[in-house]
Amino acid sequence: MWNAIKYTEYWRQMELMKLFREEPVVYTLSVSSSLSKLSSSIFNSIGIMASYGSNNVFLSFSGEDTRHSFTDHLYYALRRAGISTFRDEEEIKRGEKLMPEIKRIIKESRASVVVFSENYATSTWCLDELVLILEQRTECNHFVLPVFYHVDPSDLRKHTKTFAIEVKASSRWTDHNVNLWKKALKEAADLAGMVLSGSEAEFLKEIVDVIYNKLDRREVILPPNITGMATRYAKINMDYVVKILEHDYNALSGIKSLSNRCLLSVSPNKKLMMHRLVQEMGKNIVRQESRFPIERSRVWLSGESHKILTKGEGSKSMEGLALDMQMLDKQMFTFKPSNLKTDALQKMDRLKLLKLNFVKLTGTYGNFSEDLRWLCWLGSDLRTIPSDLFMGNLVAIDMSYSKLEVFEAPMVLQSLQILNLTHSHDLSEIRNMSMIPHLQTLILWNCRSLTRVCKTIGDLKNLTLLNMTGCKNLCKSVKTDLDLKASTSGGKITKQPTFSFPSSLHRLFLNDCNLYCTDSFPLSFSAQQCMEYLNLGYSLFEFLPCYDHLKNLRVLDLTSCSMLKRLPCLPSTHAELYIYYCKSLEEINFQSHRFTLQEFGYEGCISLLEIEGFIKLVPITKLEGNDLGHMKWLKEYENHEVCLVGDDELTKGRSSCVQMLYEFNIMSTSLPDMEDPNMKSTYVSESSSLSFDMPPPPKNKRLKGVDVTFKYTISSDDDWVWFCKINTTNGVDLMYNPKVFGKPELGEVGIWLSYWPIGNTLDIGDKVNVSIAVINGLEVHECGVSLVYTDDKVAEENLENNIEWIEVLGGDLSGFQLSTRAYYLCRRDLFELMEVGRLNAGWFSILVGDTIEWTGMSLLSS
Repeated sequence: MWNAIKYTEYWRQMELMKLFREEPVVYTLSVSSSLSKLSSSIFNSIGIMASYGSNNVFLSFSGEDTRHSFTDHLYYALRRAGISTFRDEEEIKRGEKLMPEIKRIIKESRASVVVFSENYATSTWCLDELVLILEQRTECNHFVLPVFYHVDPSDLRKHTKTFAIEVKASSRWTDHNVNLWKKALKEAADLAGMVLSGSEAEFLKEIVDVIYNKLDRREVILPPNITGMATRYAKINMDYVVKILEHDYNALSGIKSLSNRCLLSVSPNKKLMMHRLVQEMGKNIVRQESRFPIERSRVWLSGESHKILTKGEGSKSMEGLALDMQMLDKQMFTFKPSNLKTDALQKMDRLKLLKLNFVKLTGTYGNFSEDLRWLCWLGSDLRTIPSDLFMGNLVAIDMSYSKLEVFEAPMVLQSLQILNLTHSHDLSEIRNMSMIPHLQTLILWNCRSLTRVCKTIGDLKNLTLLNMTGCKNLCKSVKTDLDLKASTSGGKITKQPTFSFPSSLHRLFLNDCNLYCTDSFPLSFSAQQCMEYLNLGYSLFEFLPCYDHLKNLRVLDLTSCSMLKRLPCLPSTHAELYIYYCKSLEEINFQSHRFTLQEFGYEGCISLLEIEGFIKLVPITKLEGNDLGHMKWLKEYENHEVCLVGDDELTKGRSSCVQMLYEFNIMSTSLPDMEDPNMKSTYVSESSSLSFDMPPPPKNKRLKGVDVTFKYTISSDDDWVWFCKINTTNGVDLMYNPKVFGKPELGEVGIWLSYWPIGNTLDIGDKVNVSIAVINGLEVHECGVSLVYTDDKVAEENLENNIEWIEVLGGDLSGFQLSTRAYYLCRRDLFELMEVGRLNAGWFSILVGDTIEWTGMSLLSS
């Protein structure tokens, strides 16, 4: 069934960057030769299998302080970034000692984020976690990031304030343990950590950045529950290795051959994976070529590569070389300070794959191998591309984090398909894009100084992916004195970028570019008919044009467009929409007037009133009396406050005044306990159910529907699950769980009031059964039903006119119908709660009895 998965632009950016940073292994084997050297006896003895840790990051935190706030947001931010993360959900069940399961998870994780908050050191559980985490840091190169959330690191170091732990009369607060914990606190305080100051949102981004960069990019994974994403990213991840290696190694057939022999596998997110034992066999085959690294076909150890370049050595047998200076520094590799020379590279006539990360070279660049296919030079100190560097056969260039100021190809690059200049912060201009006629992928992520891209980019016929995320100066509005003179209104004219986007684009990232929607830059993308994915997040526009002409558009990401007010006429082809933290957004409409999205993220949209075909939630203060029909008396209570729960994405940060929910054409609201004659029910029960026979209507009256009311209290449980059920002897069978409802304080009574416009389905004499089926967390004290007749035609007609957009009960609700013919009107994923153990597996039987198992539900489009 439909599930609103949290999924933001940040994760998508990280995932794309990781995919395009996928590096062809420099010891790549020639399929024909390598297979012949892998004897079947060795192969059978390996027992090849994937054995990857299930979590990259462990979160250690005080649930009392941050579980439902900062840590909750951090957890989802990491997950959205594709970083597998564990947090303990079972704090209330914790004993005093760490469970073996938690110990195992910490040991299997590659990094830990420790959120130090006010009460962290009051928990022996947290302190034990910290000790074990720091042990892993010493023994297993486990990365530890201390995060100081509203606490001072010096308090940990000096053991002051809430970190002044002392021996207590307790089996755990012993002298030995307290000394151990104090040592751990001081050690953590001395690590390079992060202290909260300023915006929490920015702070979260910085934490995710640090973790992402510390983890091996190849270990960042695609969250398995992102429906429909794997296929799309497989295309992006586009055959990247194949493109680079196909010409020399017949990579496509080679990958198939190795996969068929279980020597190579493709992960769920379409990454090539090889067991470490198989990797070692491949390396050993290369080592057997010669006892001297310089005479081998591939050199992947940075220490060996460093010696080769230092001595200016080279050989015609060399096909692949990798040198990572940061890795050498990390390994404390000892070497004499010396210049690394280009001479050695000029002697490698067969060089095809070259990886130089944060390497400074001296010498000329002429006479480089004409066979070079892949150049990965992260952190290059070049200011421009050397004019004598032959690049004619390059398929992919990755010069992320470079010092480039201008990028201009020194010749026509007929073979170049991928160009990645991510985080080249000094890059101001890209010239002569016509020199790269077959470019397919251009990544300019966070090239924050970029102000000009050659207009010939618009003429590229093969460019399918363009990522300009964070290029704020490129798309920045420009105001000049000349504009002022030309302006007839006396105001300054706004200019936008002078280049145009190529019509071939399938995926376009313009998020965090300070975009406005203007006449000169309308963001209509009328020429990009092939567009499948569009990211305009963090922009400054208030409105967007209609995108009904983009028939192929599947994903639209508008995360944090804080000034956006309305989304009109979204095409029915849309599959995913992300509007996280669009704080001014009030309304979303669809071309088909039906809600057809498969993925929808809307957390933080605190002003959102209506999502056509899905839900409408409006404060009573924004409604006129006539809008409420027979419930217009609610206007008297419009300023009362009620805490709404049920859908955190919809309720967090929202106004707490009384609101009206429209869903499945059912109106409902939640109220504090009160007495009002308008709420007096015709049929009342002090239990959770009641029955009655339908009476004939009063003279000159017509039955419109029924009001259902119940009073309740809640338990301390976080998962409150209940359904209101109406069934009759003539076949009406409805069960409804509202998207949101009121949560009274513990011990206080809340009221749920609803109107069901089902008068046309009820006949005189029908037996009507109404019940509140409580699955979890509620206690019903009273329920009641009143029959609603037409007594004010103006008000009722007005009410109907205001809810025409919703599906009418009795209309096409086949997607919500069970095999029993009952209608399950619920948009919450209760099955997910069951699968993670937060809801009893028997909940569905409580709701529908034993006539159907939940596995047999025939929900088609919920």
